[in-house]
Amino acid sequence: MPVTKEAVLDALKRVKGPDLSNDIVSLGLISEVVIHGGRVFFAISVDPARARELEPMREAAEKVVAELDGVEKAMVTLTSEKSGGGAAPAAAPAPAAPPAGGGGPAAGRPAAAPGRGPGGPGGPGSHAPRPAQSVPGISNIIAVASGKGGVGKSTTAVNLALGLQTLGLKVGILDADIYGPSQPRLLGVSGKPEPVNGRILRPLEGYGIKVMSMGFLVEEDTPMIWRGPMVISALTQMLREVEWGELDVLVVDMPPGTGDAQLTMAQQVPLAGAVIVSTPQDLALIDARKGINMFRRVDVPILGIIENMSYFLCPSCGTRSDIFGNGGAEREAERLGVEFLGAVPLHMDIRERSDTGRPVVASDPDGPYAAIFRQIAQKAWAAIGRNSQAAVRPAPRIVIET
Repeated sequence: MPVTKEAVLDALKRVKGPDLSNDIVSLGLISEVVIHGGRVFFAISVDPARARELEPMREAAEKVVAELDGVEKAMVTLTSEKSGGGAAPAAAPAPAAPPAGGGGPAAGRPAAAPGRGPGGPGGPGSHAPRPAQSVPGISNIIAVASGKGGVGKSTTAVNLALGLQTLGLKVGILDADIYGPSQPRLLGVSGKPEPVNGRILRPLEGYGIKVMSMGFLVEEDTPMIWRGPMVISALTQMLREVEWGELDVLVVDMPPGTGDAQLTMAQQVPLAGAVIVSTPQDLALIDARKGINMFRRVDVPILGIIENMSYFLCPSCGTRSDIFGNGGAEREAERLGVEFLGAVPLHMDIRERSDTGRPVVASDPDGPYAAIFRQIAQKAWAAIGRNSQAAVRPAPRIVIET
């Protein structure tokens, strides 16, 4: 018999609240309960300062729900909501221990440019350390973002990740687009992540790239009707409760826009930089500009802009057509003082390979489009290196003349 929301809430009434004065349902601490098949998702709103202290309460809630008939798995997270309806992440769960052998790049691979860790320098114009906690084993985290949907951000993100891999780097992808996860299909990966140690999950792998996505936890056609706090908690779990191992780069495929997911990622981890994806037309560039300004406000360096669907190449005759205009992103990059990473054409081959889980960089490595993404990856990696060198530039010497 399928589990119901009423049954879940009734079970949760057996769990006492933070101060043992009443149960967590009567106290109004349970967010929207989402049930998909035998999987149950919900969050408990708590004071973020008490998140670690209240971990036993979360475990108790997870246990009583998991014991219900028809429940295969319960995913319970702690979140906090600010007054006024906004959302703020609860204190991050304890990160997974780094694998044996340290958390740096693998032997024989290029040394990773270090990301901005806790207490390290911020972005341009920043003089104070950002309150972000690094993820053990991951040297650099890159956000791939767009101001609006429909610009090919996810396809760009997976090919950027594969391009970085061709540089000899260990790469992973976090699909942070909770509402529209695309990486399982783009990488041709399916299945369920397996637990390895308590709440820690083992990521799946495609083309040698470790990947974690909400798409592995729910069916492809299931809508994610989640409020801000649950989105924040899900992102935190997929980032910190996954056995990523040693990675030189984690590419984060962000949802479009400038909302909870972007702010959560910028505030919780020391991002090495952000890559902005846009099409050439003015309407897309307006939103791309908003994305750039958002990352700048939270002191995240902009690694550059990619102009996707820059032009259309007819597969039959090879004629070029500038469907969305041409060169708009490059001109915008120059105007904003950020690097232009490259232009990717709109071509049937890229689209067909993406739809069938064969990204062009992996399935046609010697082709012209794979070469474009490799060049973009080289420029993005070089930008990370430059930012790293600027962050550790030695202080000037003081010479006292006598």
